[in-house]
Amino acid sequence: MQAVGTQAIGSEALPGARVGEVLRDEGVLEFATLQALSTRALDEGRPLTRVLMESGMVDGKHLAEVIGRCRNLPVIDLRQRLPAPDAIALLDATRAHELEVLPIQLERGHAVLAVADPFDGRVTNLLETFPVPATLVVAPAAELRYRLNLAYPAIDAVQDKIRAFEAEQPRPLHADPVIDLRDSADAPVVQVVNMILTQAKRDRSSDVHIEPQPNRLRVRFRVDGAMREALSLPATMAAALVSRLKIMAEMNIVEQRRPQDGQFTIAIDGRDVDVRVSTTATIFGEKAVLRLLDRSRSLLRLAELGMRPQLHELYARMSHSPFGMIVCSGPTGSGKTTTLYATLSEIARPDVNVMTIEDPVEYTFPEINQIQINEQAGLTFATGLRSILRQDPDMILVGEIRDGDTARIAVQAALTGHLVLSSLHATDSASALARLADVGVEPYLIASSVIGVVAQRLVRRTCSACRQSYEPSAQELHFYRACGGPADAVFLHGAGCEYCANTGYRDRIGVYEILLVSDQVRAMLQAEATPRQIRAAAQQEGLSTLQREGMALVAAGVTTIAEIVRSIYVL
Repeated sequence: MQAVGTQAIGSEALPGARVGEVLRDEGVLEFATLQALSTRALDEGRPLTRVLMESGMVDGKHLAEVIGRCRNLPVIDLRQRLPAPDAIALLDATRAHELEVLPIQLERGHAVLAVADPFDGRVTNLLETFPVPATLVVAPAAELRYRLNLAYPAIDAVQDKIRAFEAEQPRPLHADPVIDLRDSADAPVVQVVNMILTQAKRDRSSDVHIEPQPNRLRVRFRVDGAMREALSLPATMAAALVSRLKIMAEMNIVEQRRPQDGQFTIAIDGRDVDVRVSTTATIFGEKAVLRLLDRSRSLLRLAELGMRPQLHELYARMSHSPFGMIVCSGPTGSGKTTTLYATLSEIARPDVNVMTIEDPVEYTFPEINQIQINEQAGLTFATGLRSILRQDPDMILVGEIRDGDTARIAVQAALTGHLVLSSLHATDSASALARLADVGVEPYLIASSVIGVVAQRLVRRTCSACRQSYEPSAQELHFYRACGGPADAVFLHGAGCEYCANTGYRDRIGVYEILLVSDQVRAMLQAEATPRQIRAAAQQEGLSTLQREGMALVAAGVTTIAEIVRSIYVL
C-alpha cells in the first residue's frame, strides 16, 4: 500500500499531484493522509485536487492559492467580482455546473473563465472547443459554486413550464385539475419538480416546504436554519406537483387525507441526493416537506465544528474513553448527527469494530458497519441495538434515543465495556440527564454509565463579504451582558449583499456546552437532584453554558446577539 501511495503522490499520471506535495511540505497534510487521498484519486480516475476539495481537509481559499501557484494562474475573489452577462451567455447552464466553470469576462473577443480545478481534463477540453479564445483564473470552490447558482438559476425557466402546464390544464381555480403524471422529462410538472430540487440543492437547503395557499402554491427553502420563500406557483399546480413527488417516493397518490412518508434518490449536478418526503393534509390541500441529504458532502472533523480549544480538548478526552456513554443533546436541526459523525471519524480505527444504527443513514463510512432502521420489517432502535450487542462491537453509535427500551439497552452496553455515542432531544446538558431518567433509566445507572453530555445549537455566521460594525440595541446589550459577554467586544453584523442573499448571514457554526459527569454530578444524580441543581453545580466546576459560548462568538465577530437570542435563548 505504501509503495502505491508513494507512487501516486509523485506520479505525473495523477493530475494535481504537485498541489498535494506543496500541502504536505507546508504541513497542512500528513504524508499518510496524502497517500490515502492520492490512492483514492488514482482508483477513481480523478485529479487529486478534486479529491482534496471534497475531503474538506484543506481550507478552500488556501487550496485555491496553492492550485494557482502550481498552475501559474491568478486567484480571484468572486465575492467582489460580478460575471458579465455577455460572458455567461457563452456557456450553457448544464455544462457550467457540471464542469464548475464560470465565464466572468468577455472583452475584445477574449473570455476569462473562473474554475476551481484547472487540472480537470474536461476543463482543458472545454478550452479547445470554446467559442472564443479563453484564459483561466482560479477561485475557491465554494465561492465558485455560489456564483454559478446566481448566474445560472435552476428555476430561471420555471415560468415557461407554468405556462405549458396551464395550457394543458385549462381549468378554473376551484376545479380539480386533470393531473398529467407522465414520467417524461418533457412533462411540465416533472421539470418544475426537478428545478425546485436542483435550486434547493444549489442553495444549500436542508428542507423544501411546498405549501398550498388560498390562491397560490408557496415554495420555501430552509437555508442555514432559516426559512425563506423561493418560488410562488399557481394554485392549479398543487395537486399535480404533490402527486409527482408521491410517485417518485413510491407513496399512495390516491390517499390525500392521511399523512404519508417516503423517500427517493435523485442525481443533481452529478451528485446523488437522498430526499425524504412527508405529506400531510391542510385546509387548502396537501403540504409536502422534503428533507435533502447529500451523502457525498465532505465530512467535518472535530476541530472544524466550532468548539473552542478548551472544549475540543475536553471532548476529545471523553471520546477516547474505552467504555461509557456520551450523549449529544439539542433540538432538531442543531447538528447532533454531524457531531457524532465527526467523533466517529476521529476515533474509528482498523483494530476496533464500530457499528451504528441510524434513521436515516445520512453519511456512509466504508470502514464502519451501519444499520438502517426499518420499522416495517421490525427493525427498530431497540431491536437493532440488541442485535448489535451480539456482533462483538467495540464502539456503538445509536442515532437517537427515542424510548425507554433503547435507553436502557444503550446504558447496559456502556456498562459492559462498550463506548456508546447517541443523541437525545433536550434543551441543555443537565436536562439531557433528566431526560434519560424520564424514559425509565434508573438514576444510579445513569451516574455509572454516562461520561459526559454535549448540548449544542447551530447559529448563522455573519457574512464575511458584507460584515461591518454596528451598535446593538439596549435590549440586545442587556442580554449580552447578562450572559457574560466580554466587555471589550466590537460588534459586527452583515449589512446584506448578493453573496448572502441579503440576509447578513452565510453558513453556520456550532455552539457547544459540555458537561463532564464528575463525582459530584454522579452523587447528585443518585440523590435525584433537579436539572437546575446539577447545572448550578457543574457551573461551579467550570461548565461554560451555551449562552456564554454564544456570546464569545459574538465578541469574536463570528455571529450577532440577535442570532444568539434566536437560537439559544433559555429562560
